Amino acid sequence: MPFGIGCALSPIADPMNTYQAALASLRQNPRTWLVTGVAGFIGSNLLECLLALGQAVVGLDNFSTGHPKNVDEALERGGVGARFRMIYGDVRDPAICREACGGVDMVLHQAALGSVPRSIDDPLSTHESNVTGMANMLVAARDANVKRFVYASSSAVYGDDTGSPKREERIGNPLSPYGATKLMDEIYAGVFNRVYGFQTIGLRYFNVFGKRQDPQGPYAAVIPRWITCLAANEPCVIMGDGETSRDFVYIEDAIQANLLAATVEVPDATGQVYNVASGEQTTLNELYQIARQKTAERVRVKPPPPVYTDFRAGDIRHSVGDISKISSRLGYSPTHTLEEGIDAALGWYLTNDRTKTPRRLNLHIPGVMAIGPHLET
Repeated sequence: MPFGIGCALSPIADPMNTYQAALASLRQNPRTWLVTGVAGFIGSNLLECLLALGQAVVGLDNFSTGHPKNVDEALERGGVGARFRMIYGDVRDPAICREACGGVDMVLHQAALGSVPRSIDDPLSTHESNVTGMANMLVAARDANVKRFVYASSSAVYGDDTGSPKREERIGNPLSPYGATKLMDEIYAGVFNRVYGFQTIGLRYFNVFGKRQDPQGPYAAVIPRWITCLAANEPCVIMGDGETSRDFVYIEDAIQANLLAATVEVPDATGQVYNVASGEQTTLNELYQIARQKTAERVRVKPPPPVYTDFRAGDIRHSVGDISKISSRLGYSPTHTLEEGIDAALGWYLTNDRTKTPRRLNLHIPGVMAIGPHLET
């Protein structure tokens, strides 16, 4: 079966056992990893997983959107004796990128300014962080002889493509500056793979959700925001008629995709992009009913009916990912349905209030240090 553009890739022989084999291999042969955007939602979950696997991790973040509390929590859960070094800095600074990549085996590049609405409000900052930052990281990682560079792309690159499900080889025109920046990231990664022989893999995240996803602020993701509203008996806001659909993927499956991408040994698996999705489509109206039911199982809720507003500019109407390529090539297999993922994350959503002043990163934990501008403790 053809994958990618103009190439045929060989499938993984036994995808069901691939991830467990990768985890076992990492435990036996620890590596040094750089996680950019380590204080963010996905970055901090990657940090926690890698530390639990006995890996050495360098974290890079400027805390513009990430929370120091996320790193604290990941370190606490990652186990005693965690090997971790924190660099407080920005991927827009080439010197910081060079410092971060020194002595690193694998890069998981998560740092970015996410959110379609934010990019529409401020396209220049989005470009600087997402495109200039990506180019800086690629150059620094290449020069440091990093073995593999896995980076976060987005389903936003599909833009106005009307096909369903979304397949990697067919994209449309971006509908937002954010989508355009992620497409540029894929182009740059492809160029570095072809010109320099640098091993890159892009992961087109669909709607990832789970613990440490911030429910507050104008660009908050829908699931944590709605659960926060439901628990407070406040109305949920639904953009449009509620029939807009998305593919919601649980955070543990995003972690799985990153580790498989970083460790896959099939030669022609690199230089590619892969959908990270569940392969299941859910409308916003359906999501609201699921979120309300799951929240009501934990707390007493009597929220008012949802409020329907105008469609949001730059949004894709329907989005569900085809996961045949990542399953066949990397051995990816989703572990959680939407309902199971909400069940797993609900306790965290209900007990973590981001409106409170977050703790600053605990720099007194053994093995943790800050490099760069002063970090308030």
